[in-house]
Amino acid sequence: MEELADKAAWRKKTAGIMAFRYLSPTELEAIVGMASFLRYRPGELVVGEGELESYFYGILEGTVSVSVRDGTDAEKDVYMCTLGPGDAFGEAGLFMNVRRTASVRTADAATLIRLHRSDVSAFIRDQPGGGNKLLLVVIYGLLRKLRAANQELAFERKSDLDQSDVDALLEDMLGA
Repeated sequence: MEELADKAAWRKKTAGIMAFRYLSPTELEAIVGMASFLRYRPGELVVGEGELESYFYGILEGTVSVSVRDGTDAEKDVYMCTLGPGDAFGEAGLFMNVRRTASVRTADAATLIRLHRSDVSAFIRDQPGGGNKLLLVVIYGLLRKLRAANQELAFERKSDLDQSDVDALLEDMLGA
């Protein structure tokens, strides 16, 4: 990972991140000023599942892959999704001091914006209007992720067999 010094070069792409899309030019400038801009090589770990970290990330260029550990094999990861330009991750780190629930690794070369929780708190304090806009969009994004997870869970449960299905299958097979 390499930290990029020229923040101004990333201002326009920063405005493309959903969390920052509704900020005024002044508010966006404040975000750019406090953020770090990081370039990653393909396959580089951005955050590891279980790490205690308070950063929020937005993807400016490239893609990242999100995965979680297989519950049976600590060395095996289960793919969750791919995120690309305009997407963000690490929202929980803005609100709580919790361990990361997934690992994020670059799928190809990627440039990310990174903000620490304390920087976002300072932004909210100094720019209350912009802070409200940022928080509303972040909360909206979290609710969309929660809805998708709920739908996936409901689909999985719907496809699960219950005991009566197993009993009927055995009856059919055994001719009982």
